[in-house]
Amino acid sequence: MQILTSLLTLIVLARVLGHLFTRWGQPAIVGEMLAGILLGPAVLGFVEPNPALSGIASLAIFLVVLDAGLEMSFKDVQAAMRGRGLIIAMVAFCLPFCAGAAVAWAFDQDTMRIIFLGLCISITAMPVAVKMLDEMGLLQTAIGRYAVSTAVINDILALFILGVLLALPAQTSWAAILSTGGLVTLKLLVLTLAVLGLNALLNVMDRRGIDVAAGPEKLAALFGPEAVFGIVIVFVLAFGSLSESLGFHFVIGAFFGALLLDKRHFMPARYAELRRTISSITGGFLAPVFFAYLGLEFQMSALSDVAFVAAVLGAAILSKVLAGWLGGRAIGMSHREALGLGFILNGRGAMELVVASIALERGFIGQGMFSVLVLMGVVTTLLAPISFNAAVDSKMRDRYRETGQL
Repeated sequence: MQILTSLLTLIVLARVLGHLFTRWGQPAIVGEMLAGILLGPAVLGFVEPNPALSGIASLAIFLVVLDAGLEMSFKDVQAAMRGRGLIIAMVAFCLPFCAGAAVAWAFDQDTMRIIFLGLCISITAMPVAVKMLDEMGLLQTAIGRYAVSTAVINDILALFILGVLLALPAQTSWAAILSTGGLVTLKLLVLTLAVLGLNALLNVMDRRGIDVAAGPEKLAALFGPEAVFGIVIVFVLAFGSLSESLGFHFVIGAFFGALLLDKRHFMPARYAELRRTISSITGGFLAPVFFAYLGLEFQMSALSDVAFVAAVLGAAILSKVLAGWLGGRAIGMSHREALGLGFILNGRGAMELVVASIALERGFIGQGMFSVLVLMGVVTTLLAPISFNAAVDSKMRDRYRETGQL
């Protein structure tokens, strides 16, 4: 099937099923992923995953994360990543990692497969969490901030370990591991300093009364109102490119780049219009393609080893939900609030597939385990909004947005 025909088919079915699931009280992403499963190799075989669709899906991830960054406050996310938020993040990473490694060890996998299964289970897909929370209007709540900050920290930790593994020489030793780890740490420090340094500079300029928005306003006046969108894209792309060049996924840098575009600093009068433009492009076109593409990645071959599949799915779901619940309870969340946090963190999706794809490409895992990891990403992403809705209904969410308590 030609790329435009494939794209048209995906968009139409994803939008239709997404709308139906919304009317049934579920987030649209559930229907969008099911559209990909139905159209993909697993069921009808009308649309095959291919590099062109993968590129469009990557663009969708970029805009979903950009939209979320514009919605959230850098100060709130920074606060959620420290102190109590760090407790949740570390529990949500370590417990699932150990569960995944234990499953791989129990099924006599080699060292690399043990590590990669642990990594893929420990990840939370930030774009999935962001989109789900945004659809429910919960991005600005405590659950939203802790879920996004946990996803960011988990993904950074996973990509940090991945960077160390990819940079190791063929003949590994403890000296090589320490040396490589030091280099990857230095790269992470560079990215951190770039984000925090620019944020500090913007705050200093704000305190001194310097109009930071004057520069973008002049560019918009020179090139026209449509230039605002281009300025934002270029700015966030710069951070995404820096992140990618340092060996991390572009989504990490893009998220923090978008967070830095605070409405106080960046054309306050145009901010609402900018968000509407990006939300229209993302929600109406690219986001459904991205979630449908995740469904395309599902393959029936993943079901050949039923015991291994069941063990991986059980470990992935139970460990992540339990970790979110334990972390939430440890910082004082109510039982239902902590359980809802665990359900949100359970979605893997995009980032887990990135790590799995790299592992397959480099020969660290085989096609069989890759198929199982794809299945795990699809199942957990589907379960995340459904299970959250089961635990926290619409009335509770409305009350939570108003009072901050479930």
